[in-house]
Amino acid sequence: MAIPGLSIIGESLNDSVPSTHQLYEARDMEGVRELARKQSEGSAYIDVNVGSYSGEFLAEVIREVQQVTEKPLSIDTPDPQMARCGLLAYDASRGKPILNSISPLRTEMFELVEVMPFRPILLISENVVNGESVACHTAEETYAAAKFMLLKAHEAGIPTEDCIFDPGIAPIGTDTEGNAKRLLDAMEMIHDDPDFAGFHASCGLSNFTVMLPPRRACGELVKSPLESAFLTLAVPLGMDFVIGSVKRNYQVLPEEHPAMRCLRDCLRLGGYDSIMRVMEFYQS
Repeated sequence: MAIPGLSIIGESLNDSVPSTHQLYEARDMEGVRELARKQSEGSAYIDVNVGSYSGEFLAEVIREVQQVTEKPLSIDTPDPQMARCGLLAYDASRGKPILNSISPLRTEMFELVEVMPFRPILLISENVVNGESVACHTAEETYAAAKFMLLKAHEAGIPTEDCIFDPGIAPIGTDTEGNAKRLLDAMEMIHDDPDFAGFHASCGLSNFTVMLPPRRACGELVKSPLESAFLTLAVPLGMDFVIGSVKRNYQVLPEEHPAMRCLRDCLRLGGYDSIMRVMEFYQS
């Protein structure tokens, strides 16, 4: 069955996608509009990321996208000036945009609420130590980063209900450091803390299975069943958004599903044994 309560932020209007980069490079706005139409089918939000292009170009793309869809947008840039340009071009009548993303070292981006109210994606895969960004390696460090970012959001007047926490997701096929376990354990800690009541969470789901092949199962080619396995565990802990593909049919999987058994084993094994288990899954 499909996953109740899960909202997809359509990921394809992103400069890191080669075909989208070609559209941007050619200033092919008809192609941009057509891609936006396709992204609006099955998504709750449409992510707009123009990479290192200018803020003016980001604003232009946002205006073009808004011509063909009523869906709210996720303005995806770490640059405050570009984010300002995007917010100024956004049509607020479609609801608050998402601003993706604000990290512990970019808390000045909260000031952009003066331009337009938004729902921030808050990066909690890193924290500030002695003025420098340091990756979170444990669930406890990730939870501490979440508490810090929640405080900063509240100081900016952003309620918990508008906060979307991104604990960071790494490729399961190279996860020797137990990132998936860190993420899920941190999500459980946040979920169980009453101070986070009403929170939301998201991740860049396609990163979880990047470079892994489709898997042939039951006579059909199944795309990334491990993504569905991950969501089966993460959604009950509050993961109610993903930046992902509108073409994939994310599902709640039963415990006996091979992908669930594989992910459970990876969480238990850790290290290189986890990678070997993923390889075994894709070769079976």
